[in-house]
Amino acid sequence: MAEGGESRRRSDAERGASGSPFIPIMMMEDLLDKLKLLDYERKFCKAYEIRPLSRHHFALAGDSSEQFYHFASLVCWMLSLQGKQMERVQEYDDPNATVATIITMLKAVSVPTNFPPGRLKVGHGETVLQVLDKLAESSLTATNFKWRQPRHDDAAMESTIDDVVEELVLEDTAEVRTGMTDFDEIADETALAIDASDDDDDDETLGRSDLRQSMLQGSAATQPKEALVSHADATEWRMELERVVPALKVHIRADEKDWRVHSQRIARHKTEIEGKMADTKQQLTKLHGDVQKSLEKMAAREKYINAQLSLPLSEFRKLNDTVAETTGRYNGSSGGVTDLTRELSSMTEELESLKAEMDEYGASMSDAAPLVKLKQSLNRLKADAVDADMRAGVLEHVLTTNAMTKKSKLQRDLNIARPTITSSNYGEFNTV
Repeated sequence: MAEGGESRRRSDAERGASGSPFIPIMMMEDLLDKLKLLDYERKFCKAYEIRPLSRHHFALAGDSSEQFYHFASLVCWMLSLQGKQMERVQEYDDPNATVATIITMLKAVSVPTNFPPGRLKVGHGETVLQVLDKLAESSLTATNFKWRQPRHDDAAMESTIDDVVEELVLEDTAEVRTGMTDFDEIADETALAIDASDDDDDDETLGRSDLRQSMLQGSAATQPKEALVSHADATEWRMELERVVPALKVHIRADEKDWRVHSQRIARHKTEIEGKMADTKQQLTKLHGDVQKSLEKMAAREKYINAQLSLPLSEFRKLNDTVAETTGRYNGSSGGVTDLTRELSSMTEELESLKAEMDEYGASMSDAAPLVKLKQSLNRLKADAVDADMRAGVLEHVLTTNAMTKKSKLQRDLNIARPTITSSNYGEFNTV
């Protein structure tokens, strides 16, 4: 059994070293140790009003928004420990902008960023743990933290060794008792099988007793007589204990597929059901009676209402038929009314146009404005004619005056010169 447990633990360790499910858990445990060295419970959790982180907070998937907020807050706090100021992250900030800011600050403190930014937005996983682990290491360096040699108290070491030895003895005793119980069960099963056969009952009883006695003697021989006390060096003994203790622990788990477990569960459930059946049956019977009475009352009330409403319902049906008939006649008449209304509107438009033409014609017949305009035009023509006559008279007077002036001047010139009129110049004088 111990060899099987050792092989299982070895296979689990190999899977944890080579597979991804256990690596984040181990990284988270290391990160928690470093955060405790930074006293994050007092300096970070109280300042940011966040509960202390669990052992699997960033290792397993959970509420992504909460995990991302805790991750960003841790990054902001550890950057402040290194003297880098980053704006405090709020719970409802844009994750893309927050991731971009974190990557910029990681580059500033020389933390590798050779990973896709989307791995930080989920708030868990190896990438998130690697970033937090690097920041925790740099924060420890920035706070001048140094590992010191452990101090061993000899008295406390001896008491611890005694406690461990006593615990191992108790575990061995429990294992022996467990083995005895298993042997008893095997012996009982063997005895039952023997009883079911057709052999002699006395021989079977004797064989079963011998088998149990031999098992008890073997188990008693394996029990230690007294507690063991070690006189070896404390440091070597502790290292040997750390190496051997995991192999000495035996965990006995109930097999879920065992028929005995199922049988016990069935018996327990049956007992619980039988215990609650009486009260439940009584309550269900009472509820059934109440429901039955309510249904009978509802049926009687329904019959009464139907009897009272039969006459009004018949009258309502008649009125409904009358309304339907009247509605049909109205729909038939409304079509003719629509056509007549359309004709009336067209005739009204024609009448309005004729009235407008008649009003315009009457206004033009009774209007005296054209006569007044004619009279004004005649008066202007008369004035223009008189003006033209005056100008013609003045012009004629001017021309006459000029002609007489020229004639008198010519006569005066002739009288002064007194030229001899001959036949050669008679024509010129005549012309003058």
